[in-house]
Amino acid sequence: MARPPRFDTSKLLDAAVRLAAESGPSGVTMSAVAAAVGAPSGSLYHRFTGRTALLAEVWLRTVEGFQEGYFEALESSDDPRTGGRAAARHIVAWSRAHPAEAALLLYGAGEFGREDWSDEHLLRAEEGNIRVRAAVAALAGALGVHGRPGLDRVTLAVIDLPLSVVRRHLRGGTPLPEYAEDMAEECTDALLAGG
Repeated sequence: MARPPRFDTSKLLDAAVRLAAESGPSGVTMSAVAAAVGAPSGSLYHRFTGRTALLAEVWLRTVEGFQEGYFEALESSDDPRTGGRAAARHIVAWSRAHPAEAALLLYGAGEFGREDWSDEHLLRAEEGNIRVRAAVAALAGALGVHGRPGLDRVTLAVIDLPLSVVRRHLRGGTPLPEYAEDMAEECTDALLAGG
């Protein structure tokens, strides 16, 4: 029976997330990740073709992990406002539970080298974006909101507003207040109700 790898991909990506949260995308290098886990550099090159692939995987794994719970929250009720409130709460709660990943997401995919990503990585990113746009459009439709201004209002309610609650504290290096989830949910509900 083959021995399991000592430095599996998830441990390497976990280390890369920590480095990105501490130093930004520029801190995520093959040698820095190897040093962070005490692995030889070859362990990284065995799993990633280079730094660009590593950056793409760090970004995509983080976004996909966040989105999994987000979609679950958004679709958690037959009542669209309840689902929208749950999605807003999820953004804040996930950020509280995953501060390194949330700090990483303050950057954009472009800062993680998106222009040089492989076609496979670009496809994964675009599929996630399409799914978000479709979910927000479906929520708007379920709320009876039509047209660009209505869609923008729903986007503000279930994406932009809760992210702004998180972003201010992450950038300021202050912990999220205990009422942050409630505040995001209440503001989201007010926007959705006014649609």
